[in-house]
Amino acid sequence: MDNKFSFSENTSEHISDIKDYLIRIISNWKWFVLAILVALSIAYYFNISSEKIYGLSTTIEVKEKQNPLFSTGTNIAFNWGGVSDKVESIRKSLTSRFHNENVIRELDFYIDYLKEGRFRNEDVYKETPFKIKLQPNQYQLLNSLIKIEFTNEDSFNLSVEFDSEADYNLINYKDETVKKFYPDAFNFSKSYSFDEYINLPFLKAQILKDEFIKVGDSKIFYIKLNSLNNVTSKYKNIRAKGLSGTSLIELSLTGSNKNRIVDFLNKTVQVLAEVELEQKTNYARSTKEFIDAQFKNTSDTLKFIEKNIEKFKKQNSIYNLSAQGGEIFSQTTGLDKLQNQLLDRIEYFENLESYIKNNNNYSKIPAPAIINIEDASISGMVGELTKLSIQNEKLSNEVTANHPSLKLNNEEIETTRNVLLENLNSLKQATLISLNNSKERLNSYNYQLTKLPNKEQKLLNYQRKYSLTESNYVFLMQKRYEADIAIAASVSDISVLDSAKDTGQGAILPRKPFNYMIALLLGIILPLFVIIAKEIFDNKIHTAEDIERLTPIPVLGVIGKNTAVNNLAVFLKPKSTVAESFRALRSNIQFLFDRSIKDKSKTVVVTSSVSGEGKTFISINMATVFALGGKKTILVGLDLRKPKIFGDFELTNDKGVVNYLIAEESISNIIQKSKIPNLDIITSGPIPPNPSELLINSATEELINTLKKDYDYIILDTPPIGLVSDALELLKYADSTIYVLRQNYSQKGMLKIINEKYKKAAISKVSIVLNDFKIKTKYGYGYGYGYGYGYGGYGKYSNGYTEVEKQSFFNKIFKRKKSN
Repeated sequence: MDNKFSFSENTSEHISDIKDYLIRIISNWKWFVLAILVALSIAYYFNISSEKIYGLSTTIEVKEKQNPLFSTGTNIAFNWGGVSDKVESIRKSLTSRFHNENVIRELDFYIDYLKEGRFRNEDVYKETPFKIKLQPNQYQLLNSLIKIEFTNEDSFNLSVEFDSEADYNLINYKDETVKKFYPDAFNFSKSYSFDEYINLPFLKAQILKDEFIKVGDSKIFYIKLNSLNNVTSKYKNIRAKGLSGTSLIELSLTGSNKNRIVDFLNKTVQVLAEVELEQKTNYARSTKEFIDAQFKNTSDTLKFIEKNIEKFKKQNSIYNLSAQGGEIFSQTTGLDKLQNQLLDRIEYFENLESYIKNNNNYSKIPAPAIINIEDASISGMVGELTKLSIQNEKLSNEVTANHPSLKLNNEEIETTRNVLLENLNSLKQATLISLNNSKERLNSYNYQLTKLPNKEQKLLNYQRKYSLTESNYVFLMQKRYEADIAIAASVSDISVLDSAKDTGQGAILPRKPFNYMIALLLGIILPLFVIIAKEIFDNKIHTAEDIERLTPIPVLGVIGKNTAVNNLAVFLKPKSTVAESFRALRSNIQFLFDRSIKDKSKTVVVTSSVSGEGKTFISINMATVFALGGKKTILVGLDLRKPKIFGDFELTNDKGVVNYLIAEESISNIIQKSKIPNLDIITSGPIPPNPSELLINSATEELINTLKKDYDYIILDTPPIGLVSDALELLKYADSTIYVLRQNYSQKGMLKIINEKYKKAAISKVSIVLNDFKIKTKYGYGYGYGYGYGYGGYGKYSNGYTEVEKQSFFNKIFKRKKSN
């Protein structure tokens, strides 16, 4: 039963703590409302001031288009190594600096067309009634606003404001060189006609009027010329995503101007398709040139051998081979072809190796397919090296040698070149082994050949050469035919499935609903965090419940804020709630006295943790309330270090407790009458050098015992227990001890001192009074004065009165309607 009761009690306390905590949080609702309003206002400003960002996309398909007329499994066209490899290569190209810079150059995207907006200059690309045409290979003003103001239908005013503190540069977009510019005047302004050539030190261009766009209300625009590097870096955020399991690539781009996004996405696909087609065509042409040269040599050789055979037959009267010779011819012909192919492979490997080592331009390397080299690593790397070399040629004509794009391209060429050389060496060694094997087999047939007649041997050798050359002739003729078809039928392997288009898509940023939701959450979380943090780090006592959680010592009562001119609150304002609270304390304290002293003199010690908690205030008014109740009472000031009592009663402090303890004065000489009936005062007297020693001597006990003979109540105003040990020595004289705490002032840690004494039974009959309590605190509680020990009384809590809370306007109306 005890365990059940304990569990129930703990659960009830826990629930009460949670409710108490929730009430404290809810009582700060004004801060939540304010925080939410501020957060939503910030979110609103952010939403209307943030630049709108749009997102558009296009989808392309990548295919390996093989010509159905090709007769072999090899392809002399540009070889990427398969569709999957090609998709990955195209993805990298689309996000490469080199490719994006080409697109930016073609679209003139280094030119910004701007209009002054509410929060910033807005990008109005394709929305201006004019375009600027820069003079190529001339220096133009970089990163500065050029103002264009329409004056009439045919003219405009061009102006630039130069800052004397700023540095200015000019850029040549042909070679991307930059040089310093020092303006002659800080404010330039001049009128021009449309299409008129502008020849200025910082601008050489024409402003061309766009007849399809009418001049609206806004007649002021700005032009800004940007660095190619900066613009290219901005467009590197283009996303090229390969769709899993397909040869499709989805290109997506974000930006503040949908016209720019659409043009860039469509142009980037167009440029890539053109470059890819050009690479394929150049690759096929260089291969065709190589085949043509080989075909001519082979054709001449075949004719020469054919003439020699006819001449040999006529001169030696031998026209056919014997049966044995025919057998040897049929066996050696296949081996001759194999050996010839292997020799061609070795020659190709050696020539290719020599070409790569001794040249810097690899755009005209013949395709490996022309000699039936089908190794994927060789074909793929030759194709990659050719592609990179073509890119290098174009890039070299457009940028300087130190340009990052050109440097990166050179690094990729060097890496591919080294890997290709390693693979060539490995393949050459493997081919040499195959060649040696074929030679060994051919030698056995050559031995049989020596047994034939001499004339037949020569005829057989002639026919072997003819057959081998004829085979090469037919092979090269086929490849020549394929090369012509490859050139004629070259088409791009990139096709557009879904082009980029402005269909009225809304902005993806800012995400307005999301921002409002975040603002709302922050408006709740931030004040909640502050409240919780304040609670966690708050070490002050605020309510009676705080005291009950921290100590087993009972709470005797709660005293409100003193509004009197001095500490005589009960005497000066006997009908105040503070006075009623002290009367409640007077009743409650009776339950703490032993029954054995019911009709005897009683000593009450009043102490606190530190100075400033209202110990003297409680002492004075407890003494007053006993005296006004008809009890003969004396208030003794034992705080020898900081005497205060005499000031409130307008008494002198020349003589007091100190004088008695040092045997200078008798008790009768130190007792002073107050203006309150039944209340006498003993002040502390002059401040001594050794207050502790005085209080612990036997004279103190004699003083109290003597006073008990004449007074019903002796109130001892002692020093703070948390600062000095004097009060602890005086507790032994107490029939009841009042420990004073002050709301929002006393620290929770101070209760440890009295808790330890209480647990060790060093003090008894102690109770706590919470002083300076405000009825409506920031925690939302409305404790009545005289929160007490629980023995009957008035109001919300025992023994005291509660002030009537002021009702709001809405509460009054609601109550009035209810009564009606």
